[in-house]
Amino acid sequence: MNSFSPYHSTPTDVFLKRFRSWKRQYLHIIIYTSLFWIFVDVFFIMLFSDCTKEIILPCQSSSLSSLLANNNNSGIIEPIIPIRRRKYPNRTLYNSQTSNAITKTSRIINKWWENQSGATNPPSWHGEGGRAVVIPAELQEQSKKRFIENQFNILASDLMALNRSIKDQRSSKCLAHKFPSDLPTTSIVIVFHNEGNSTLLRTLTSIIIRSPIQYIHEIIMVDDASINREYLKDTLDAFTKELPVPVHILRNNDRLGLMKSRLRGAEIAKGDTLTFLDAHIECSPGWLEYLLYEVKKDRTAVVCPIIDVINDNDFGYYTGSDMTWGGFNWRLNFRWYPVPQREEVRRNGDHSLPLLSPTMAGGLFTINREYFYEIGAYDPGMEVWGGENLEMSFRVWQCGGRVLIHPCSHVGHVFRKQTPYTFPGGTGTVIFHNNKRLVEVWLDKYKDFIYAIMPELKRVQAGDVSERLALRDRLKCKDFQWYLENIYPETSLPINFHHVGAIRTEPMSCLTLHNVFGSQKGNRTATLNIETCLDRTESPINAAYQIVIYSKKGEIRFDDLCFEGSVNSVVKLQKCTEGNQKQIWNYNNETKLMKHVNSNQCLTVDEKKDNGKVNVGPCVEGNHAQQRWYLERSVIT
Repeated sequence: MNSFSPYHSTPTDVFLKRFRSWKRQYLHIIIYTSLFWIFVDVFFIMLFSDCTKEIILPCQSSSLSSLLANNNNSGIIEPIIPIRRRKYPNRTLYNSQTSNAITKTSRIINKWWENQSGATNPPSWHGEGGRAVVIPAELQEQSKKRFIENQFNILASDLMALNRSIKDQRSSKCLAHKFPSDLPTTSIVIVFHNEGNSTLLRTLTSIIIRSPIQYIHEIIMVDDASINREYLKDTLDAFTKELPVPVHILRNNDRLGLMKSRLRGAEIAKGDTLTFLDAHIECSPGWLEYLLYEVKKDRTAVVCPIIDVINDNDFGYYTGSDMTWGGFNWRLNFRWYPVPQREEVRRNGDHSLPLLSPTMAGGLFTINREYFYEIGAYDPGMEVWGGENLEMSFRVWQCGGRVLIHPCSHVGHVFRKQTPYTFPGGTGTVIFHNNKRLVEVWLDKYKDFIYAIMPELKRVQAGDVSERLALRDRLKCKDFQWYLENIYPETSLPINFHHVGAIRTEPMSCLTLHNVFGSQKGNRTATLNIETCLDRTESPINAAYQIVIYSKKGEIRFDDLCFEGSVNSVVKLQKCTEGNQKQIWNYNNETKLMKHVNSNQCLTVDEKKDNGKVNVGPCVEGNHAQQRWYLERSVIT
């Protein structure tokens, strides 16, 4: 064969062919390897960057506004709910179209509740650190329209992470508290009705990530017949299955209301204690241990956290005061009042020790489960909501227990200006019914005073209270006078008094108050006038505003407002203040003069002006009809 044949390959040709083949393979390896790492980089950028914060992985170029726009148009718009790990901002949608999102992405988010050391959400995220949410301009109109759904800004809630960070509210003294390892377990009971999706899931999230879960025996959720909220069904079920504690969801076929729903949840509870929480809260770090510890020390203690304020419009988180406690006014409305000096003395000024509070707000508290039933649970004759917190407070104190507020335990609560829910028969009817029951069972002779102030309550039917009266007898409970004198001596109800009733002048005109009931924000424009005396039988509602207390302290007061005077001036109604000499009066039963101690002048009707005002003016010797006052029509003796 010709050695120069084109079909003959020399060793050099073979080498070159092999080299070119190897070079192509090498280039392929480089190309494929590079592409592989490019795809890995893109995946991790998508996974761990904020581009995924509004969608299910993998990342798409959707915006929140477009997602909202594309949502269903069948009434209630189902919220877009983020799930974020402590360190990485991966989210998922939570609506009816993506109810299986947790299952599909469980390998990524199945331990989202675990705190990673030093891990935080990016501070730029909405609401982080408890900051107020600023609604984007393109969503502001929609946020206003949807406010009515829950009577809070659900879009502001949707924009926040479920695990949004809030500051640790505890003081250094609180942080120094040590707890035994054998704290009692608790069953957390949450009742909800048509609750917003993101607020409810944030409630659950905050419980898990800010609690030692070894003490949470279970979470029991009671759906009180929610309607038109599909996300409260399969989506909620899917979410709760991922939690590291057992969750039981009970669903009422008919609306039962708060108390009866809580009773239904408590019936299946197995924890050592019961912890009742509302459905739109955020637990702060360390909230649970302090409550459990107080119940461990005293099984008759009913322990409440400090209730921090979550703004209903922008979801800003604001620390509640540890210098207020629970009380109530003449119309049996729960109110927050300043902690008195005697309680400061009892605690030796240590604000890491619990307050002994006359009443509790009722939405958030922990109680020994067995004691809850021993003490009478909730009154089953009460309906829906309202009055149960005062009824339980009176019952616990009068029957040997204690109501505590622990300043080291903080739970944020979305405070709404009005309820979005309907009440069978109307809100007023339900609350009056409940108040009538607590008055008849627990207030003894003070019910006559309450009926004089709230005559409409007297006409309401309380239902059968015989079982509750039997409970009181069986528990050997103390009377209401004991409660006021020993637990709540700061009350505005009459304890030590000269007179409770009307104060009139000779021409049959009585001291009359207007605009005395309202909010606690100090925006009341209460006024005092002299007007025709009214008969309580013929005009019971208006006559109620002619009832005042002349106390043995020298105060003339209506609820928490006192007559305050100064030299030659109109008498004003101001908040009663201990030790305020401008609010002290001295009545002479012989001369009928009501002398203002600080000015040494007398309570006077201004006869020169036909304006019905009452003044402080120079005392006139002899019979002067404009300065003679008669204490009449006593309500209680």
